[in-house]
Amino acid sequence: MAKSSKQWLRRHVTDPYVRKAKEQGYRSRAAFKLLELDEKERFLRPGMTVVDLGAAPGGWSQVAAARVRPGGRVIAIDLLPIAPISGVTVHQGDFREKVLLENEKADVVLSDVSPNLSGIGNVDQARALELSEAAIDFCCKTLKPDGVFVVKAFQGGAFNELLAHLKRSFGKVKVIKPSASRGESAETYVLARGLTAL
Repeated sequence: MAKSSKQWLRRHVTDPYVRKAKEQGYRSRAAFKLLELDEKERFLRPGMTVVDLGAAPGGWSQVAAARVRPGGRVIAIDLLPIAPISGVTVHQGDFREKVLLENEKADVVLSDVSPNLSGIGNVDQARALELSEAAIDFCCKTLKPDGVFVVKAFQGGAFNELLAHLKRSFGKVKVIKPSASRGESAETYVLARGLTAL
């Protein structure tokens, strides 16, 4: 096993959020990122329609499904298969190519999408930016004007470009780094409200 793989495995096994996810029945530690974001910003409510882009393995969909009950629904999509989740409609495929909502708009679009990382910083930044911009385009077609968009972003060269795109498309844009995001990670989240690019 490569040294970097051993380090990742050691960090993963000792990670308190990984342990909490297992104890509380979440599919991934990422569930705690969404829980914290929603505790701070209160954007998931009963009766809402939520679309979760890049949903595998389903941690965010689990949180969203619990928060929008009763009467709400969650639509999850990923290139990877997702095991069934109570209260979630799962689609396998590319969100850029599938119609997920017909004659209906989403209250919230979540995008925890990440490209396959190469380890080459500028390549990974460009790929992540491309996916985030595709998610913004998805919002322009699918999100209610007063809806909320939450997107994963990576600090670095493409971050300001993404923020500028979000500020052109939404009235309010806020950068938040949940405590469940690893301190050494360039990962952060952006919450955008008030779609203006209709």
